[in-house]
Amino acid sequence: MRRVIDTSLPYASILAARADALATLAVHGSESREAPDAATGALDPPIVMSSAFGFASAEAASDAFQGKSDAYIYGRWGNPTVDALEAKLAALEGATAACATASGMAAVSGTVLALCDGGSHVIAPRSMYGESARLFRERLPRFGITTTFVDATDVRSYEAALQPSTKLLYIETPANPNLAVSDVAAIVALAKSRDILTVADNTFATPFAQTPLALGVDLVVHSMTKAIGGHGDVIAGCVCGGDELVAKVRDFVVKGAGGVLSPLAAYLVARGLRTFALRQEKACANAASLARSLSAHPRVAKAHHPSLPSHPGHAIANRQMHAYGAILSLELEGTAKESALEAGRRVLGSVRLMTHAVSLGDVRTLIVHPASTTHSTMPKEAREAANITDGLLRVSVGIESARALYDDLARAIDAG
Repeated sequence: MRRVIDTSLPYASILAARADALATLAVHGSESREAPDAATGALDPPIVMSSAFGFASAEAASDAFQGKSDAYIYGRWGNPTVDALEAKLAALEGATAACATASGMAAVSGTVLALCDGGSHVIAPRSMYGESARLFRERLPRFGITTTFVDATDVRSYEAALQPSTKLLYIETPANPNLAVSDVAAIVALAKSRDILTVADNTFATPFAQTPLALGVDLVVHSMTKAIGGHGDVIAGCVCGGDELVAKVRDFVVKGAGGVLSPLAAYLVARGLRTFALRQEKACANAASLARSLSAHPRVAKAHHPSLPSHPGHAIANRQMHAYGAILSLELEGTAKESALEAGRRVLGSVRLMTHAVSLGDVRTLIVHPASTTHSTMPKEAREAANITDGLLRVSVGIESARALYDDLARAIDAG
């Protein structure tokens, strides 16, 4: 496979080219859907708050319910503001369709439940978002859906876990929170050879850094609460892919289960998307700079970011990613004075510029201690198997000064 990231070029040039490639889509999306409002000339799609839509005749209503027209019927079934956002999301991911949902977990859980029946088997990464892991570990078995967790950095682990009932291979790369990188093309090839579907959580990478559909993945899910919305002021999710599968997910999660995105939330995400390319260019540059500096810090045991040549997934990232992303993690070791767990908590209490908060993809830099927060619901043995150590800190890098971010974190680390 050819390299997507050409390491012979300066990373700043790679990021600038990627930002330029997505800038127009991020601002305008699909021109036919983003045209000024016909009634008012508004440049942004209006926030249509109506819960129901009227019909000019009984025939028009009948046609709408039978699918003979695309007239709006009811807010849970479709809304103009949400539709405009979905068109832009599909364009950014290179999909033919997109479905916006009430949250990222609505997208994840709704997609799995729409694709799997009772008795289905799923294979998923050991290292993944804590609530997604809990879905697979605790919630889905109630519906007869079982999961085998594997080392997702080795496609042979997926192959070894296959069962006759395997319906879905789930991918999250780079992984939350340790930035493990999976070979998407290899996992897709395995799935296609067995007629199994693939779903990839692309929240960490975003369409700026990675486009899994181009690598053959069937569906991509996002928490748009994160970098797509980008401003920490909205909860939203989405599913992108082909028309048939997206329609199947939409029918289950939005129309059936009611995981509908509100028009106001859709407007906020669409507003955030206008600066998506610019935000990601800066945040990705900051993350790579911070990762380099942290990897040389004497009190940092390990720094995890795909940009680092020492990262086990560096070569795969060069093949399948457009950029290395804006999330990194670092590991602190314990000393005679404090355990690794205590060191991680101490650093969180010492940073001044970074914000100690869950979530990621914000314009401000956020730092969190997964073992005691986002991944605390995972059994300790499961965390250790996923390489989520007690001293691991996850940093969602924002658009501040890279130097100021490093100085803040280095001071906090050295304070112990």
